Amino acid sequence: MKSNILLIGFMGVGKGTTARAFAKKYNVYNIDTDDLIESKENKKITKIFKKHGEEYFRELEQETANWLEKNVTNTLISCGGGFYKVNNLNKIGTVILLDASFDWIYNRLKSAKNAKSKLAKRPLFKDLKKAKDLYKQRVKDYKKVADVIINVEDKSDDEILEEIAKVAF
Repeated sequence: MKSNILLIGFMGVGKGTTARAFAKKYNVYNIDTDDLIESKENKKITKIFKKHGEEYFRELEQETANWLEKNVTNTLISCGGGFYKVNNLNKIGTVILLDASFDWIYNRLKSAKNAKSKLAKRPLFKDLKKAKDLYKQRVKDYKKVADVIINVEDKSDDEILEEIAKVAF
């Protein structure tokens, strides 16, 4: 890879799944910002939110972004849903938005083999109106910070991976 590639998008759009598939197919490293934060804090994201609140979590995301900018190269990075707000996103690498409608994302999660755990990991989906409102807020912002937008609806995994590869190599 020429430099880092960051996958952004709404929770449940498939950033992590896509990153793992891409890493395997193209033999590159991938990391997940939420995994890095959980590892650093030795707590799940839901516990961090519960104990310390969103503001603290956003500070952890910024710390993670600063570390990525200074220390990580030639890596595919899947980002948490709100990671796009860090102030140095574009300095870390090329930002690719995995874009899809809210309904498509929700149906993807609902129909997954492990749907219960996928939805449990995303407590915001307990209140669909709140989740949809958050989606509407974020989708415009995602498009503003993205260098490349890939609509993932009605595309095979291979088609999505090929579109990312065009940017990455």
